[in-house]
Amino acid sequence: MTPRRLNGTAAVVFAGDVMTGRGVDQILRFPSLPELHEPVVRDARTYVHLAEQVNGPIPRGVDNAYIWGDALEELSRVAADARVVNLETSVTLSDEAAPKGINYRMHPANVSCLSTAELDVCVLANNHILDYGDAGLVSTLETLARAGIQAAGAGRTLEEARRPARVTLRDGRDLVLFAVASETSGVPAGWAATSAAPGVAWVDDLSATIADALIDEMAPTKRAGDILVVSIHWGSNWGYAVPREQVRFAHRLVDGGVDVVHGHSSHHPRPIEIYAGRLILYGCGDCLTDYEGIGGHREYRSDLGLLYVAHLGLAGELTSLCMIPTQTRRMRLGRPDAGDRAWLATRLSRVSERFGSWVELDPSGALALRWTGQPNDLAPLHRPCAGIQRSSTA
Repeated sequence: MTPRRLNGTAAVVFAGDVMTGRGVDQILRFPSLPELHEPVVRDARTYVHLAEQVNGPIPRGVDNAYIWGDALEELSRVAADARVVNLETSVTLSDEAAPKGINYRMHPANVSCLSTAELDVCVLANNHILDYGDAGLVSTLETLARAGIQAAGAGRTLEEARRPARVTLRDGRDLVLFAVASETSGVPAGWAATSAAPGVAWVDDLSATIADALIDEMAPTKRAGDILVVSIHWGSNWGYAVPREQVRFAHRLVDGGVDVVHGHSSHHPRPIEIYAGRLILYGCGDCLTDYEGIGGHREYRSDLGLLYVAHLGLAGELTSLCMIPTQTRRMRLGRPDAGDRAWLATRLSRVSERFGSWVELDPSGALALRWTGQPNDLAPLHRPCAGIQRSSTA
């Protein structure tokens, strides 16, 4: 066997919820039937109209790059080894909507909007992946596989749902990613995969017992030098408070060998912690949604998002974290202005300070994480975001 070349840091991009169903699906080239089963909104095109009332006309039949907007250029500057998102929609033609009130569906012919962003892994352990039942989940798995995108956290059986995604990085080591969905994010127990039925990798609590079981399951899959990630859909949609059980669970995972905890479910970024040198993202917020015309919770500025660029050392430790700010307007990602970038930096610093972390606004326009106990030998990385994002008010 050829020895692996382990000679530097790996750059991994993490993002939160990518919700390309419903309104977003309606502006792509192959929109699904617009019928919805929501208590108020019955037509997915309504979400497009609502967004237009806020930010102006939105084109229809857009190409695959449209929804990613300026983010594609920013991502190209990163030259990441891997890109990971939480895909929170069913990719299917099925009309059998689960009786849950809010259902997300994207036409399979639109899957190229995901491959255009060169995504490596789509996490499927969430509360929308079974919005169109078992058939919708199987269709999602098949469609992603044809597009060359790995899935994690859901499967045709429990064994498949528990199987990690594995991405080989440029230096020869692997990113090994397990994904689970917590009951705390509203994922029903009935969605749990079994030995005979499709579903998600579901956990009913965030106890030490569950964490230890995950650690035992993951340990044999990690080789020396590999980066072990647990991606978890947990917690409520709004608010900055991190429940104690989430903190304990994340710490237990890190103590057991996990290098990154990739949390999602919240509609806005939540606190960041560096624990034992490892990165814990308690909530990555929304990445792509059709929410811009929906009222309520304005104080959280869910139109503002982040792409988290983590540089990870040879032992899986975090060496730097650069965050690229985005803003959703007209159902595409753009660059926030200087005021909005400063608001993000201030807010994220304020909510992360209890974890010994804070955020500085980098001259490049990106956000750079700092943390208590950051190694002195990282002084040359005082500007870890240099070259990633140019300053812009566009």
